[in-house]
Amino acid sequence: MIGIIDYGMGNLHSVYSACQYLELEAIISADPQQLERCERLILPGVGAFGDMINMLTSSGLYDWLKEQVEICYKPLLGICLGMQALFDRSFEYGEYEGIHFMKGDICPLESLQVHEKGKEIVLTVPQIGWNKLFFSSDFALADELEVDPYVYFDHSYALMHWDPINLKAYAQYGPYIIPAILIQDNVMGCQFHPEKSGPTGLRILEWFGKEFCV
Repeated sequence: MIGIIDYGMGNLHSVYSACQYLELEAIISADPQQLERCERLILPGVGAFGDMINMLTSSGLYDWLKEQVEICYKPLLGICLGMQALFDRSFEYGEYEGIHFMKGDICPLESLQVHEKGKEIVLTVPQIGWNKLFFSSDFALADELEVDPYVYFDHSYALMHWDPINLKAYAQYGPYIIPAILIQDNVMGCQFHPEKSGPTGLRILEWFGKEFCV
């Protein structure tokens, strides 16, 4: 059973629908007692970092989640904003402390003009759309997924100052290296939306639901 954490914001139903499609048993809940009966947890997210942390804290889910992951060693997947919350801090409309599961800071992307093959290209922020993943050789699915795997991103902020040992996949957005999949022990983060990313994203979500930390 996968518990999709409902803290008042996030792409809950698209994640739940993807789990149903993959025949992964899942529930959406804000009740810690109900979520504790789940073997795995997903922290989705859409919106602003500060709002998310404030809602997790005010609901008591912040401390509960720390206990579940660090003491009970329950596998956790953070998606998009939920992935960003796994790190040390964010500089989105101020400075906010994250959950400190992994090292890194969430910093703003900036729109840039770049030259590629003699043409001037404007990279806009937010980055919305499909981008190619590049995997590290030690990622479990690196040799299994389709050639030239593309996944769906929608974000204005990205992880910086990460620990290289945690990086399992990245995307290139102009001069930016966008950390896309990071793993440390029983914690996994996806900056993209696996539930909206076709066969590649669904296989990654399925791997988390069935094989991660087994």
